[in-house]
Amino acid sequence: MEIIKDWHLLNGLTLAYMGDGIYELYIRQHVLRTGKTKPNILHREATRYVSAKAQASLIQQMLDNESFLTEEELEYFKRGRNAKSHTKAKNADVITYRMSTGFEAMIGYLYLSGQKERLEEVIEWCIQQVEEKHG
Repeated sequence: MEIIKDWHLLNGLTLAYMGDGIYELYIRQHVLRTGKTKPNILHREATRYVSAKAQASLIQQMLDNESFLTEEELEYFKRGRNAKSHTKAKNADVITYRMSTGFEAMIGYLYLSGQKERLEEVIEWCIQQVEEKHG
């Protein structure tokens, strides 16, 4: 079921805006399941997954594994990565920020196109990668 009728017409930054919120929601749910309750600890934990650096690293791993992303997912990643943003990342260089924006656009695409099963598969994979890296 599509969430928004003409989602495929949205530009990369709008898709990234949606993807940022959706990914953060899933990560917050994951972090809460760990049993931690102090907001500063929850925020620190979530940052391991949602920072521009973390997202850029995750999408690079997906790109390195040529069979991970579908053609459509790759197309929407590129739409976000190549979008002209008039804002500057606070804690990331331009390349990292653009990769992260592409990651978020791809997540936004999966959500808005109603591909919940694939969305959750990708997010679970991301969680596993971060946990393997950080223990």
